[in-house]
Amino acid sequence: MVRLYIIGVSILLVAILCNFIISKLGIASWYDFLNNLTKNEPNNLSVIDYLWLFLLYPICLGLGYLLGDFISNLILR
Repeated sequence: MVRLYIIGVSILLVAILCNFIISKLGIASWYDFLNNLTKNEPNNLSVIDYLWLFLLYPICLGLGYLLGDFISNLILR
């Protein structure tokens, strides 16, 4: 159970860091994407925004999982 907690916290911290960085770079977040969908304006986003949301962000979250797994293996040995 501790392993899952460490992995979850790691993913959360990576997600927060990624969201902070993309907000400074002016790239759309999932919040922006969903707001545009509810307003029926999904075309307001650029190709970079879509690449970030559907390719790079999931990769970053996966790396957050790997980081958490690595940390939990170090701690729980």
